[in-house]
Amino acid sequence: MNKVQLGSSGLEVTPICLGTMTFGEQVNEASAHSILDRALERGVNFLDTAEMYSVPARLETFGATETILGNWFAKRPGARGKLVLATKVAGPARGMPWIRKGSPDLTPQDIVQACEDSLKRLQTDVIDLYQIHWPARHVPAFGTMYFDPAKDKPVSTIARQLEALAGLVKAGKVRAIGLSNETPYGVHEFVRLAEQHGLPKIATVQNPYCLINRTVENGLDETLHRLGVSLLAYSPLGFGLLTGKYDASGTIGPAAPQAARIAKFESMRKQRWGRLEALAAARRYNALACEHGLSPTQLALAFCYTKWQVASTIIGVTSLAQLDEDLDVYGTSLSSELLAEIDKIRWDMRDPAL
Repeated sequence: MNKVQLGSSGLEVTPICLGTMTFGEQVNEASAHSILDRALERGVNFLDTAEMYSVPARLETFGATETILGNWFAKRPGARGKLVLATKVAGPARGMPWIRKGSPDLTPQDIVQACEDSLKRLQTDVIDLYQIHWPARHVPAFGTMYFDPAKDKPVSTIARQLEALAGLVKAGKVRAIGLSNETPYGVHEFVRLAEQHGLPKIATVQNPYCLINRTVENGLDETLHRLGVSLLAYSPLGFGLLTGKYDASGTIGPAAPQAARIAKFESMRKQRWGRLEALAAARRYNALACEHGLSPTQLALAFCYTKWQVASTIIGVTSLAQLDEDLDVYGTSLSSELLAEIDKIRWDMRDPAL
């Protein structure tokens, strides 16, 4: 795999990134270390995690994924220097009282302390890419369709958050900065303030992007392109809906495969991926894949791997077999005729898992 540069940061990563939010919940530490070993062997140089992982988020597993990664780095002394390591500071608590005692804000002090805590769990001296997991201000995200000014509350400004991130870069604890679950406005404001005040420019935005959620293409893609910010696409398989595993049952409820995350954890079914409309759209894409001699997984991943909007696609796995399957898709091309059929389905179904 050829490397791609993340924004103007100088960080060069593989176009596939190993996401790790299953580590510590569905994947135990020994299995996680085996997956990390295999990813490194197969040439992946990019890992993404977060302080709030594993998922589904709960007090007992807060920070567990970072700890598992840190223990792996300690056991593999040469691995850290071969990898670009990304992690995230959680935004306002969003119903998770174990995050900064349920604070509705993300202050500069919070950012600095969270970074220090992540560095300790990860057993490293520097984080290559440090991201704000979701905005402090009110935004339509995680299944919310509309922006509502009435929900605005006083929170730390983007300027203050950017200054805190700049301080971490200056101290040598962070190499580059990024955002996640962000809007075009947020991206523009972070870039504008960085240019105005000589502060570090964001290198990346990590947002959902897959066949059943292409909202990135509703204006954010132009923003990223013109401002020189790279997209990290997460949930390329639509939380498993685009693998076909739910097609036979036609449900993501109790009758669905219980090993699957969205079926196993009720809290996950209440989010955007749990909508029946999302499953209906996924089943159409999955059938289209089969019509063209592809597996649903191959179609969904090849779609992300080949889109100009995407710098690196974040894959999440629970086994070595899944990892190999996802990596083997790289290099698969989709014909213009197949892409046109994909667009026809989107025209009918739009983005049901927004």
